[in-house]
Amino acid sequence: MPDAGPSFTVKLAETDAEIKAAQRLRYDVFVRELGGGGEMVDHSERLEKDRFDPYFDHMLVYDDVTGEVVGVYRLLPDDRAVDIGQFYSEDEYDLTVLKQGGRKLLELGRSCLHKDYRGGTAMYHLWNGLAKYVAERKIEVLFGVASFHGTNVQELAQPLSMLYHNHLAPPDLRVRAQAGVFQNMNIVGPEALDRRASMLQVPSLIKAYLRLGGFVGEGAFIDHAFNTTDVCLVLDTERMNERQRRIYGGA
Repeated sequence: MPDAGPSFTVKLAETDAEIKAAQRLRYDVFVRELGGGGEMVDHSERLEKDRFDPYFDHMLVYDDVTGEVVGVYRLLPDDRAVDIGQFYSEDEYDLTVLKQGGRKLLELGRSCLHKDYRGGTAMYHLWNGLAKYVAERKIEVLFGVASFHGTNVQELAQPLSMLYHNHLAPPDLRVRAQAGVFQNMNIVGPEALDRRASMLQVPSLIKAYLRLGGFVGEGAFIDHAFNTTDVCLVLDTERMNERQRRIYGGA
């Protein structure tokens, strides 16, 4: 395994070259692996980028042996969203309940690992870097869109329904898919749910947020450009118990 006994460095991108390294890894994962696209995707340079990139912090995980970027996370504090005029997620979700809550917000997105580093400790380092970032900036609520691969809702009926019935956000955190694109997640009734089979379909990133006490907003969004079905995850750091705090902090 490439990250057996690994040494990693986690840092925020400081140069155009580092941002391009993040965009190149995103291209490999979201475009080449998952069949996504977008208006600003640069196929000649193999960069997955959009108009929001200049405003986000880009967290990078480097393999110290190869010097390559093997993991990335994109982070947007709420004060910087004011400069843009919106959060990235607002194209898909109504975030009014969060924005009016008077709490310090952080939007997360574009999380991915190089395929050779999945299942190892690289994700641990990425989460640990995120925990430090949140602590330093006194972030209270984290949120962002996470994706299921594919756009066939019937094939995702079990996991979407399981999230709706078991992990729906409380009213004070319950963002909602925009009216024009709202996809009902309550497809299968609680009595017909197969929780084990459902969880097998849930991507690891979503599972990680659920283990930390995260919730999902109401309604999914079908993103045909990225070939995904999106849900909005919300994590309130004040609602985390001690076990969840230890996980989140990398203990």
